Amino acid sequence: MKDFRTPLCKARGLGSARDGTEHFWMQRLTALANIPLFLFFITIVVTLIGKDYNYIRAIIGNPIIALIMALMVLSGIYHMKLGMQVIIEDYVHGKELRASMLALNIFFSFSMGLACIFALLKITLEG
Repeated sequence: MKDFRTPLCKARGLGSARDGTEHFWMQRLTALANIPLFLFFITIVVTLIGKDYNYIRAIIGNPIIALIMALMVLSGIYHMKLGMQVIIEDYVHGKELRASMLALNIFFSFSMGLACIFALLKITLEG
């Protein structure tokens, strides 16, 4: 199979859309970041099983734990957005439908991230 890219394009590592390599690496970096962040989250959740409400609020209200959870939310939501973008670009046909689905993906990701960060801030600042 012949590669039809120009030599300059091959040297820069860019695909036809000019951003495939960056998208690929951001997907991998967020996946790598998600490993320790989600392990921390799962550890916190398992540790808090059976504890009373005030104790749970105090733990999650700790600024360091809240910061790590905020990083988990941001990394996880961005990773989800990138993954859904690839699925939409690959499997949704029709320019208008694809554009609207991509816009909805951005809106959904932004609103979910905002809601999670708002909840963490509320717990942290009230505690």
